[in-house]
Amino acid sequence: MSSLFRAVNRTPIRQLQQRSFSRCLAGCSNTQNLLRCRSTSQLQQEFVPQNPFTTMAALNSNASAVGTMRDFDPEIKDMASYIHNYKIDSDLAFETARYVFLDTIGCGLEALRFKECTKLLGPIVEGTVVPHGTRVPGTPYVLDPVNGAFNIGAMIRWLDYNDCWLAAEWGHPSDNLGGILAVADWISRTNRAGGHIGNGLVIKIKDVLEAMIKAHEIQGCLALENSYNKVGLDHVVLVKVATAAVVSKMLGLSERQSADAISQAWVDGQSLRTYRHSPNTMSRKSWAAGDACQRAVNLVLKVQRGEQGVPTVLSAPVWGFYDVLFKGKKFEFQRPYGSYVMENVLFKVSYPAEFHSQTAIEAAKKIHAELKERGKSAEDIESIVCRTHEACIRIIDKQHKPMDNFADRDHCVQYMVSTMLVFNRLEATDYTDGGEAATSPLVESLRRRIECKEDPEFTRAYHDPNMRTIPNALTVTLKDGTVLEETVVEAPLGHKLRREEAKPEILDKFERHLGPHFPKPKVQELLKLGQDKEKLENMGVDEYMDKYVKDKMEW
Repeated sequence: MSSLFRAVNRTPIRQLQQRSFSRCLAGCSNTQNLLRCRSTSQLQQEFVPQNPFTTMAALNSNASAVGTMRDFDPEIKDMASYIHNYKIDSDLAFETARYVFLDTIGCGLEALRFKECTKLLGPIVEGTVVPHGTRVPGTPYVLDPVNGAFNIGAMIRWLDYNDCWLAAEWGHPSDNLGGILAVADWISRTNRAGGHIGNGLVIKIKDVLEAMIKAHEIQGCLALENSYNKVGLDHVVLVKVATAAVVSKMLGLSERQSADAISQAWVDGQSLRTYRHSPNTMSRKSWAAGDACQRAVNLVLKVQRGEQGVPTVLSAPVWGFYDVLFKGKKFEFQRPYGSYVMENVLFKVSYPAEFHSQTAIEAAKKIHAELKERGKSAEDIESIVCRTHEACIRIIDKQHKPMDNFADRDHCVQYMVSTMLVFNRLEATDYTDGGEAATSPLVESLRRRIECKEDPEFTRAYHDPNMRTIPNALTVTLKDGTVLEETVVEAPLGHKLRREEAKPEILDKFERHLGPHFPKPKVQELLKLGQDKEKLENMGVDEYMDKYVKDKMEW
């Protein structure tokens, strides 16, 4: 701190307070009455803030002291070191990543059937074709990697049907594939054309799978013990950080530059969760991950051009992430970075629904069958109690809130359970305005009679690293007074405990999502390729992406 700043920052503050107080009295039309009520010393004490703001206030905060000029926060250094130095040797992680890869692309293709998604896709300026640009699956678009990351990322997340990670924070680690695929495709096409991005080589699908494993790990480990939603932040901050980390390595940046890029992702303004909650629930929640991928790639490219990082972006007193956005609290970590998250990630196999509802919907399907056996239907239900975990209540318990749009419906456990009980199905089209489910008086009436109650044991199991279940239990009371036996589902299809059971279903889901876009022989070709580990892993990313190119948009 300069001597000039010290001089200005000491006695003048008190002088300014005195002057301001004097001006306040001089400008008061009722000064005599004011003085009769309270003494000057009392007024001065009230006027002067008890804890006046000062840039030195951080010395009293929980933040650590400022480090040297290029001494990065240890959390940043750990991420950069992991990206550059840790070798993934887990067969389970690579096997799981291959299924995640196929499933995620399929989810993106399915989203192209919804105009709410496709209206946001394509180049910024219509007709633009970028030389050696990123291809967007299922479309004719050839984009720069930044916009390509948004397009692919938005498609992936649109229907809330890709993988899931649930801990202190929630999220969908395969969202990172938006940035990973966009950059990998652009690098590969450019290098084939004589360019020299990164190491100058064509990136293989196995490289993409490794990048996915590491992105999953960074996002997931940061989520295990740290709740961003409790301070109002959206979980896509973790997509931005994880994508920036792995993309920096793909682009050939050094470990130091990766730290620069990661720090830039943290200092970037973080999205609020406002668009995920009533009364402001809206479609931005479906493209928020694409936005995070886009920002991450953009920041990494700036670092590639020489932009430096922000070394103490997390811990800087007053101005750092911890003090500004995390209430002065440091991140906590349950485990070192490895491949744990990919090995334990959750697949959304059965329903395009927010993951905390998956077991409730499975339970509802069983109850629908039981009602049918009894010669009854959803019309005979008087009320339902959903015994659940805390996260379900916080995110998707909307018993008495209006269902204004698609985004409201796919984040309301009562709506999803009611739709299953009434129609014995839950599909993406059941969320659309004007659809059969959205306009059903019975669905609307029934959802208002479903009450969620937290079971602390369910919440404990949800957070237990050895269980990580997402339990829900439904108890139905019929209008004739009959109470059905409680239906409990603890782990959804797609959980690690049911992984082998889920694999055929994941491939069936992938095939269903390919079907509307390609002729049957092409669908079978892509399905067969996805199951051929050696052939797929050794294929260039650009060659693989070419298989999804379309001459025009179908919807």
